[in-house]
Amino acid sequence: MTNLAALCTTIVGKILLAIIVWFVGKFVVRKIVGLVGKIKALEKIEPNTRTFVLSAVKWLLYIVLVVSIVAILGVPMASVITVLGTAGAAIALGLQGSLANLAGGIMLVIFKPFKVGDFVEAAGVSGVVKEINLFYTVLNTLDNCRINVPNGALMNANVIDYTAEDTRRVDLTFASAKSEDPARIQGLMQEVMAANPKVLKDPAPFARVSGGTNEAMQFTVRAWCATADYWDVYFDLTQAITEKLGANGVQAPAVRVISDK
Repeated sequence: MTNLAALCTTIVGKILLAIIVWFVGKFVVRKIVGLVGKIKALEKIEPNTRTFVLSAVKWLLYIVLVVSIVAILGVPMASVITVLGTAGAAIALGLQGSLANLAGGIMLVIFKPFKVGDFVEAAGVSGVVKEINLFYTVLNTLDNCRINVPNGALMNANVIDYTAEDTRRVDLTFASAKSEDPARIQGLMQEVMAANPKVLKDPAPFARVSGGTNEAMQFTVRAWCATADYWDVYFDLTQAITEKLGANGVQAPAVRVISDK
């Protein structure tokens, strides 16, 4: 009974110590991650790389904490290493998708096909990049929905970055009656684009007949603008050209048959 009492006391002591180490360790991990985040070198790098590094540091510290707790409980480290090796192989087979996401996250940080704040379209979804984590990239859609996209899917998909360049081209298509004068309509469209301060002068705005049917002519309008002004120019030109053609008596004015993103 004396030996049993001593054994129980030892076991309970180890468990209590392990619990204390766990809570203290969590506090220390948070503090260390916070201190790492304040390093000036990290503050100068891109937000997505910074988030990735901080996530990796946090997970590494938690692994060290768990191993320390196992050692406190008196489990032989040789046995722990053997179990971890076997479990690691089994987990690797069961988590192939997660490992692919992890590899994808590393590749995204290295090759940087896009950055936080870009508006991208990939893997069947589109939105503004908010975070690039170890396993997922977080997108916010235009209607403010949050989408978590696996990094593995992003690395294997065609990614369209709409905000990577400083300028973009707005493409619109209008239609008028076949009896109208094409040059007159093109002149009206050019007047609208010239009056819009957000439309760039170089490259010059474009308005030409691009097709039609027996009843209508189709006009293509192209205007370059700053990327941040894309949607303003898109909607402003759509409304202004429609109103301009109507005010000048153009038959069947501004029936927009096609509009590109």
